[in-house]
Amino acid sequence: MSASRSRIASRDNATLVRVRKLLAAPDAYRKLGVVWLEGDHLIRAARARGWHIDEMLVAAAREHEPSLQPLLRDTGRLRVVDDNLWSGLGSLISKAPIAALAAWPGPQPIEPGAATVVLDRVQDAGNLGSMLRSAAAFGVAQVIALKGCAAVWSPKVLRAGMGAHFGLRLIEAVDESALDALQIPLVVTSSHAGESIATARLPSPCAWVFGHEGQGVTASLLQRAALRLAIPMPGGEESLNVAAAAAVCLYESARRCLEA
Repeated sequence: MSASRSRIASRDNATLVRVRKLLAAPDAYRKLGVVWLEGDHLIRAARARGWHIDEMLVAAAREHEPSLQPLLRDTGRLRVVDDNLWSGLGSLISKAPIAALAAWPGPQPIEPGAATVVLDRVQDAGNLGSMLRSAAAFGVAQVIALKGCAAVWSPKVLRAGMGAHFGLRLIEAVDESALDALQIPLVVTSSHAGESIATARLPSPCAWVFGHEGQGVTASLLQRAALRLAIPMPGGEESLNVAAAAAVCLYESARRCLEA
């Protein structure tokens, strides 16, 4: 598809104003209805999952770079941004030559029986993105980020997710009561649990619950859980980083399914 091409030479251009808003506030996509995909990896990942990229931006100095041409052709509108303006866009230390604006999927309904991850006040964007990567890698279908979590589609979480967003059903900023829609058991990890994840009978599918980096899972969610399990740590540490704990748990669920 041949893109409609235009040049951006003014800082006040409407597209650049919108991009700066997206970069200034993590949850700005909810108001603007678009997400910022920085770099060819995210763009390719979105395309691989069937996303349509309606608006692409490229640095003027890289406009004719051969490796970028397939991406630049397959878009509705192509904005060639003057290099002095491009240097002020994005948040990567090493500037990507290409970025895109894609429609935010908006609020999604909960799938009652889907393998799920529930996030309880996970506030670090890197942790949240890493947990989305683990969820996608180990066959989880949906992630429910309760109120108090980092904004799921923010540029930082998108970068940390490395494309995982596009393969998941993502529900965010909902109250705990939204979990009433789930028809699968909730499973949490706790350093005080008596049963080990290594030996416990894991329900499949289930909803793994992971909590705040410092405070863990809130008491009301613990009460909802069908199982409370401990991750064995023979090295003697008290706990794992929440993203590391999620990777361990989701791998164990996936391993059990493969061996069943």
